[in-house]
Amino acid sequence: MQLTQEKPDLSAYLAADEVVDHHHPLVREVAAGLAQTSADTYAYARAAFEYVRDAIPHSQDVGRHEVPWRASDVLRERTGICTAKSHALAALLRAEDIPTGFCYQRLRDDNTSGYSLHGLVAVRLDGAWHRQDPRGNIPDGVDAQFRIGEERLAWPVDTECNEVDYPVLYAEPSPVAVRALREARDRLHLWQTYPSEL
Repeated sequence: MQLTQEKPDLSAYLAADEVVDHHHPLVREVAAGLAQTSADTYAYARAAFEYVRDAIPHSQDVGRHEVPWRASDVLRERTGICTAKSHALAALLRAEDIPTGFCYQRLRDDNTSGYSLHGLVAVRLDGAWHRQDPRGNIPDGVDAQFRIGEERLAWPVDTECNEVDYPVLYAEPSPVAVRALREARDRLHLWQTYPSEL
């Protein structure tokens, strides 16, 4: 799939804001720890991905009901849904000056018999964008891996079922997804209000 930058200036993909708060002391602390054991930019990006994928479980997988949405909160609470985890990964990558964009898929949602927006990131390495899915692996077939050149996402899109891969690389997280996260009382409430598309 051909990915398209929403904004031409790469500096937009390094920015901090209220959601991707990579200036926060906790984000900086985690980033520094990962950087200390990483030999280069690629190794750091992979370490950050694996940290968010593995050390911060998806809320549904572990029965957690908190709904963090800000990157530093996801790191502090050590949980979040896919979109929140993408905020945390973007913050860790941007903290080390690695351009990172937000990507989305529209996937079937077995919990609602409809569709749900799925959040991932794209990291810019070796002069190109590479999508990564920090959602978290589970035994029933979700095996996302950090890959450059060959994607290994949690779920491939099934176009015959009207699933969608959005090709735009956004510099900021989806406003509709962030609003749903911020307004949710808990994860069960979130599933009732979470968007099905951008």
